[in-house]
Amino acid sequence: MKKVIIGDATLYLGDCMDILPMLEKVDAVITEPPYGKRRDGKLATTSSHGHKGYEFMGWDSEPPSAELFELLALAGDKQVIWGANFYPQHFKPSMGWLFWDKGQRISQSDGELAYTNIQKALRVFTLNRASLAQDGAVHPTQKPLALMKWCIEQAGNPQTILDPFMGSGTTGVAAIQLGRKFIGIEREPKYFDIACERIEQAVAQGQLFAPEPMKQIQESFL
Repeated sequence: MKKVIIGDATLYLGDCMDILPMLEKVDAVITEPPYGKRRDGKLATTSSHGHKGYEFMGWDSEPPSAELFELLALAGDKQVIWGANFYPQHFKPSMGWLFWDKGQRISQSDGELAYTNIQKALRVFTLNRASLAQDGAVHPTQKPLALMKWCIEQAGNPQTILDPFMGSGTTGVAAIQLGRKFIGIEREPKYFDIACERIEQAVAQGQLFAPEPMKQIQESFL
């Protein structure tokens, strides 16, 4: 396991099933677990907001286990779990679902759903998925930065945010830009390095003076 500290962000390279039991409880877990539908790879597209394609890495080959959702429930007071409609059996009934309206009415889904344990009315965020091109999409399931900022606001502006499936680090960038503390976990070294770079840029942009260099800490589970 590798641990990197960048400003108010603490990032772990490793499997969240191993790391989550080691962490203290946070204010909010905002994340998107794998669906088990092989969405870790996509063919290249030629659309105006298309991408160059993503390689299959195997991280989306199987759906998450019940044990994972138990760990997520223990990890934070508030829960925002994207893609929860793929495994509703792991969640208690809730009225506070979030819906991302992608502003498209084509053959693909009109939007995406997130479960929350927040007992308030369902909320909708409308943003065309083409905005990902402006963010610089580098991950097959990457969410827009504006969407993740909205998620943080819907969770009651928590001070400490955890994303156990950090991917390219968008939740972390959103947290840092909003002045929150962030903990991220990612098992794929390629995406972990991308997340570190994006979050380091976010930290640097929020400081008047040159930021301290990243602190890398090698840790063992033993």
